[in-house]
Amino acid sequence: VKVDERFGLLEVTELVLDNCRSSNGEIEGLNDSFKELEFLSMANVELTSLAKLPTLSKLRKLELSDNIISGGLEVLAERCPNLTYLNLSGNKIKDLGTVEALQNLKNLKSLDLFNCEITNLEDYRDSIFELLQQITYLDGFDQEDNEAPDSEDDDDEEGDEDDDDEDEDEAGPPGEYEEEDDEDDGGSDLGEGEEEEEVGLSYLMKEEIQDEDDDDDYVEEGGDEEEEGK
Repeated sequence: VKVDERFGLLEVTELVLDNCRSSNGEIEGLNDSFKELEFLSMANVELTSLAKLPTLSKLRKLELSDNIISGGLEVLAERCPNLTYLNLSGNKIKDLGTVEALQNLKNLKSLDLFNCEITNLEDYRDSIFELLQQITYLDGFDQEDNEAPDSEDDDDEEGDEDDDDEDEDEAGPPGEYEEEDDEDDGGSDLGEGEEEEEVGLSYLMKEEIQDEDDDDDYVEEGGDEEEEGK
């Protein structure tokens, strides 16, 4: 697989080459032109050595899981001195001497060595933390077995907080709306009361009219009877 060198001119910051196939320890086209690269993933590319890794001074995260790397880790400090996260899980790393080369990665905070033979060593975790005192997390956990936070979750939480703030700003002070709602409710109640009062008056007036009509009928009928009696 060849990486088009023109991509380097686009100031690429993230590059994922997982499951590609390296040739003679390198991926053709991956070179120093990727000056802005901050995240590089080369998982399962049959990489046997880091000797041909280009200089990537801004690289922060490097994924090298499931390759055939057994040594030569000192190249990382030379080519990628600002690494904070390194994943070497599933490689052929067997002893502490190999990992010792990572001491020169002064900014390294998280290291993964899952499924490497070195994890079978007695006191493996304590030995790594003692050897690489700059790291905080080994295989996803710190020395007190606290799990490393997920950076994506942190971003989501910050985004949610921002969204909440925006919602509050858009909504405005709740008191103003509550007062308006109260005024509206009061007006609607009064309107309903007036309607009920009007309906009640109309109804009573109709009743009175009907009663008067009934009285008139009764008088008229009575008058007729008196006339007949006379």
